[in-house]
Amino acid sequence: MIVVTTPTGNLGSQVLAALLRTDEPVRVIARDPSRLAPRVRARVEVVPGSHGDPAVVDRAFHAADTVFWVVPPDPRAKSLDAAFCDFTRPACDALTRHGVQRVVGISALGRGFPGEAGLATASLAMDDLIAGTGVGYRALTMPAFMDNLLASVPTIRSQGAFYSLIDGDRELPTVASRDIAAVVVRLLLDRTWTGQGSVPLLGPQDLSFDDIARIITEVLGRPVRYRRLPTDEFRATMSAAGMSDAMAQGMVDMLLAKNEGLDSAEPRTSRSTTPTDFRNWCEDVLAPAVLAA
Repeated sequence: MIVVTTPTGNLGSQVLAALLRTDEPVRVIARDPSRLAPRVRARVEVVPGSHGDPAVVDRAFHAADTVFWVVPPDPRAKSLDAAFCDFTRPACDALTRHGVQRVVGISALGRGFPGEAGLATASLAMDDLIAGTGVGYRALTMPAFMDNLLASVPTIRSQGAFYSLIDGDRELPTVASRDIAAVVVRLLLDRTWTGQGSVPLLGPQDLSFDDIARIITEVLGRPVRYRRLPTDEFRATMSAAGMSDAMAQGMVDMLLAKNEGLDSAEPRTSRSTTPTDFRNWCEDVLAPAVLAA
């Protein structure tokens, strides 16, 4: 039995769709089961509720051998520890109690970075918590998702611009969620691996935000620019959008760390290079989203 968390999220839904093309028994934890398509509900076992709830994960992990673990975003969390480690502790107890053999988790690059990296630091602490149970664990450690740019569709559409805290000429790796999902599914279906380790996924090339703006401009056929915001303005924007002070600061700290090399320490290898380049992703995903409506 494979358990999938966040089955209606961007990544979880892609993982679930791929698993449903196999004969594997699948159980999902869904905060809102009505968001699952009827054909999906007919095919999987659904455990309703939050996977941060001890009773929910206790039920979901019973007789399961493999779990796909994603901490959902909690912009109003009172602390980074609450958002990542406190949320994960009930699952760790349930993993041990039910003898789950393998967990595939979504995490961040930056192990060994000499400084605070906000959300990335909290994600790595979560990895340590899961690994501490002794379960077989593969942490997929990644840079920013290309898909994060979908949050900027409104400003790309209305202002021809997108914003962050990173220098415009700072080249960084970026990865498409569809490539992440493919690796997740491979690991979930493989019953041969044991032990604990990280699996970096870095995309095919490093790009700066200035590069990204140029590619978006070429694909859309309209000018799009990148603007680096002052830190205080960016933090205020996050707070205005409903983030708690702790989570807004966690986002700021992570982006500033990326600007200082957080995502650049991991060398790109044939194993960490994923196939989707940004132009293809932009043509397939971003452009239709911007041009819709």
